Amino acid sequence: MGKLDGRVAIVTGAAQGIGKAIADKLAAEGGTVVAADVNGEGAERAAPAGGAGLQVDVSKEEEVKRLVDETTSRFGKLDVLVNNAAIVPFTPWDDVDFGEWRRIMAVNLDGVFLTCHHAQTPMREAGYGRIVNIVSNVILAGTPNLAHYVASKGGVFAFTRALAREIGKYGITVNAVAPGLTETEGVLASPHAEAFEFVQMLQCIPRRGVAADIAPSVAFLASEEAGWVTGQLLVADAGMSHS
Repeated sequence: MGKLDGRVAIVTGAAQGIGKAIADKLAAEGGTVVAADVNGEGAERAAPAGGAGLQVDVSKEEEVKRLVDETTSRFGKLDVLVNNAAIVPFTPWDDVDFGEWRRIMAVNLDGVFLTCHHAQTPMREAGYGRIVNIVSNVILAGTPNLAHYVASKGGVFAFTRALAREIGKYGITVNAVAPGLTETEGVLASPHAEAFEFVQMLQCIPRRGVAADIAPSVAFLASEEAGWVTGQLLVADAGMSHS
């Protein structure tokens, strides 16, 4: 018996990294998983057996609506939404112009609004739902070269708390998971890869985090077991920000 037997889940940004690890974990727990990603081929490759892969740009409302409609028409319902899709930039503050600011906000913050806005409808009709928003421990640390990213993820956490208050009466929980620096394809291909040694010094557990370290926290919050947990931030970063 898995934690998610009989449940249908959408995971955004699921083509690689933490998103793919989450999709795999939810499927291993018995869930039917729709892997959504702006990289459509990657989404199809990442989709666990029995699920589906869809190309979706979460910053575009018509595409998000199609994601929810196709999920419910194909699988009959929608129980779980994991908002993992995000752009992680590396941009010094002096280089953040308004176009760059809006590019990050459109995906990282607007995208979470759009998915929650459309996914809540089938959840409300069913009287059950689990929404898990992936934020980042940078909202606690104010990490440099990420001002717009930190702002977007701080917005997602604040929105998580507000939305939990608004839709709890429908049987829907809304929580956030904050990973620390995690070894993924995206991170290793960016200047953030140079931060691992420094980050490990600050962690209680001195090794690199990997995507599979993050997924179990998400699976718990996505399960029936977490029915009495809502509006919360679960930090999965080896204790880096435990103080």
